[in-house]
Amino acid sequence: MWDALVNYWHLFLTAFAAIDAVILAVFIPWILALKKDTAAAIAWSLLVILLPFFGAVLFLLFGYQNVQRPLSRKKKHRAGYRARRRGGAARPVEHETAGYGNLGKLAERLNAAVTTPDNAVELYHDGTGAFDAMFEEVRAAKHHIHIEFFIFRTDDLGEKFLALLAEKARAGVEVRLLTDGIGARAFGNRQARALREAGGRWASFLPISLWRRRLQINLRNHRKLVIIDGETGFTGGLNVGVEYLGEDPRFGKWRDTFLRLRGPAVAAMQQVFVEDWDFSAGEALDGPAYFPDCPPRGDVAAQVISSGPDDDTKGIREIYFASMLRARKRLWITTPYYVPDAGIRDAIRLAALSGADVRLLIPQTPDHWISHFAGRYYLPELLESGVKVYMYANGFIHAKVVLVDGKWASVGSANLDNRSLALNFELNVLFHTPWVVADLEKQFLHDLDESQPLDARTFARRKWPGRLLENFCRLFSPVL
Repeated sequence: MWDALVNYWHLFLTAFAAIDAVILAVFIPWILALKKDTAAAIAWSLLVILLPFFGAVLFLLFGYQNVQRPLSRKKKHRAGYRARRRGGAARPVEHETAGYGNLGKLAERLNAAVTTPDNAVELYHDGTGAFDAMFEEVRAAKHHIHIEFFIFRTDDLGEKFLALLAEKARAGVEVRLLTDGIGARAFGNRQARALREAGGRWASFLPISLWRRRLQINLRNHRKLVIIDGETGFTGGLNVGVEYLGEDPRFGKWRDTFLRLRGPAVAAMQQVFVEDWDFSAGEALDGPAYFPDCPPRGDVAAQVISSGPDDDTKGIREIYFASMLRARKRLWITTPYYVPDAGIRDAIRLAALSGADVRLLIPQTPDHWISHFAGRYYLPELLESGVKVYMYANGFIHAKVVLVDGKWASVGSANLDNRSLALNFELNVLFHTPWVVADLEKQFLHDLDESQPLDARTFARRKWPGRLLENFCRLFSPVL
């Protein structure tokens, strides 16, 4: 065999070079056509050139953002649902009161739902209270239960949830459960069998499939939604698993933010679910049974905004950016992962340089080490600009909250990283009512009492192995 290799090595090299030339001829134009950002186009092109074969595989897994869905059908559904909601009973906020700094009207132009008043909201700052409220609403459901989670574990909490859903399905309530193909990759037909046998339905969002040529690890559905009878909706940062109750010794206390919304804004949450469900399960849902006219339930002006790689505009990213630029008095941010793009980083820095009280709260102990060290790379520029950085020390903080000037707030599933802002399907609720913002600010200040401020001088003296690791991890920032 060795003699054969020696005699024909030039043939192997020729074949290798020919195949690599074909890969370059196909992938380089493909990358240039797909990547609008110049830096991303250059980075992926160099990766394919410098890493023959392997670079192309990495692009297919992490860089190719074709969601393999009939976009025209999805956009048609979205337009239809939005037209119905605009023409229905939901009353939009008048132009002059459409949110602080006109952020409500701007969000609409970024494909958010209209701002609706007359909503009621309850905020939960830990998993126990939030899941108790969810189970209470599920038990009271009369027509349908729609659930969408990025992670759905079959531990004690997951089994309890599934048993309750099966019980409601047997009672004649329509139950639909949607999980992400990667986040809930351990959840499959076997785990959903009892629910299906009871009459419920389950679907997976973009599961990895060689047969369907679905190989994307990116483009995940990171939304968290529970909708009961089209009248009550839950969303925020929680997934289904005992760690979200604080029962995982690796993390200890789990601080998160979740909310229960009642009123006309729930229709927009329902719209997002039915679009995701139609794509994943091939079942279109519409009509008054799923979109009932909701009477006034409170005094909260709320607005639902969703975004994903199927949108021409990155709505949540843009509303984050705009809200940061509008901050005059204070900008307070809680996020478990801080790996944003340069524009978001500049907006935060400019808010601080303009004199606003800018505070960033992130975990001290991470759950994902690469994201943690990548984020640390970007902290010195914040500290130099006057941003106060705090490390949450009493367990793990997973909340995703942005607070502006005591008048505007965002709560939802979107982290302050490139994955949430460009690659994932996300959903946030924007609040234009001061008392809701005040409640969230109160919790933020309580979280600071359980945190350690990051001293700029001490951080600047961190040892070089840590700096080297931060430098290495930040190379993955575009997909973190």
